[in-house]
Amino acid sequence: MTRSDDERDRDVADGIRTDDDNDDDDARSEPRLVDPDRFGDQHTRVVPRATGPTWPVGLRGVTETIVATRGPNGRWNMAALGVHAPDPNEPDGGTEDGATAESVAEAAADATADAAADDSTPSATTEPMATAQTYGRTRTRRNVERTGRGVIQFTSDPLAFVDAALTIDERSDPILANTDAYVEVEFTRIDRTTDAGTEIHTWALAPVAGRILDERVPRTNRGYGAVIDATVAASRLDVEGFDEDELLDRLRYFSDTVDRCGGPRERAAFERIDDVTGWRDRR
Repeated sequence: MTRSDDERDRDVADGIRTDDDNDDDDARSEPRLVDPDRFGDQHTRVVPRATGPTWPVGLRGVTETIVATRGPNGRWNMAALGVHAPDPNEPDGGTEDGATAESVAEAAADATADAAADDSTPSATTEPMATAQTYGRTRTRRNVERTGRGVIQFTSDPLAFVDAALTIDERSDPILANTDAYVEVEFTRIDRTTDAGTEIHTWALAPVAGRILDERVPRTNRGYGAVIDATVAASRLDVEGFDEDELLDRLRYFSDTVDRCGGPRERAAFERIDDVTGWRDRR
């Protein structure tokens, strides 16, 4: 009989080790989440190349990404994740959250993690660390708490962002077909707060192994940017603390921008927002 996520969560709270927990230990001990030889030479514009334990792209401000985390059912959940770049101007060399690998190690030492989680803790250093935040008890947060790992992907596909941000998107493979680059990361929780009843967890991200799959000439398209901003507004509908009329006004503005400036993929992405949220019928 298949147990629900809530039942598994109760087992964890009660200190009961389950077969799923054993699977998680196996996941932690796996050196790599993605087979580095899986791509071969299928891309013709650039030969896929590894980037090692570094970010495959330069980070600045907040970079919108898609993160894949493995659930208790063995499938990979896709979700939008904003990665906050390290801020070299911070006095501690970290991000705006004050995260360095040294502070990460200290946080991990204070946590009541098991030995397997401790083994994956980044070693202490003063190198600046990128961070990300999860809001509420999402699948991403639960999966990261279980496995401590994920695959962060960089893609310019607006429809993939909409699916990741607004739908339950679970797959058998952690890598999206249209990903330009990815990096496996280890998550270490360094802070948790509550805002308007929502738990906000801050995670330091330590790159394990990255890979660049494709390179593109940069293009600036207002329709694409409007889709990304629209996913943020749409995800806040019905969330306490956000004004619905203001969110609907934003969505109308973004919709107009996509109509005027977007291409077929951007328009398809906004139609998905319409279908998932039904925001046009709210006023």
